Amino acid sequence: MDATASPNFNVVAHPLIEDCLRRLRDVATPTAGFREAARLLTQLLMVEATRDLPLAETRIETPLEITRAWRLDADMVLVPVLRSGLAMLDTATSMFPAARVGFIGLERDEATAIARGYYQRLPEPLAGATVMILEPMLATGGSACATLDRVMEAGVRDVRVVCTVAAPEGVAAVAARHPRCAIHTAALDRGLNDRKYIVPGLGDFGDRYFGTTT
Repeated sequence: MDATASPNFNVVAHPLIEDCLRRLRDVATPTAGFREAARLLTQLLMVEATRDLPLAETRIETPLEITRAWRLDADMVLVPVLRSGLAMLDTATSMFPAARVGFIGLERDEATAIARGYYQRLPEPLAGATVMILEPMLATGGSACATLDRVMEAGVRDVRVVCTVAAPEGVAAVAARHPRCAIHTAALDRGLNDRKYIVPGLGDFGDRYFGTTT
């Protein structure tokens, strides 16, 4: 089965997203411009990834009268995958200021492209929460799957991955291991090169966002 045809996989379409992707992909975009585009793109993706969150009815008083209103009724937990996921966290917390935040530290072995865990700090309890995994580049899916493993072990049932760019290999890996997990991305790229980098991609997201490109 083609995982990219699954209803749990969503490529978010919007003219602003296309313009952000252009800026992120362009090797000539400086760090400041990359950060600006990344923040706007994260905001657009988060809006789409959370459009089905539950609401609860309430009553409020406007300057003119008492009226019915709706408040967000979800226990939100944001989990950026270190380091690059931190680039999405500031925007996400500005949208969900009451959200709790957990951290998963994973380091890619450049020789094997396998993610190695070095840090984990998740809020408790997680069961019943809506967990958003912030992972800018869904390449092999190794980091996303390792993060999902840890979150699922805590009893989470509603978990979503938000990424800037995805490769078919990464989407397939997540779908095979965690078929109920929703994936929201701005682009599905062609695939991975021999170094397991997404092509055409946009390079190393963390290096370009944090200005550590060599």
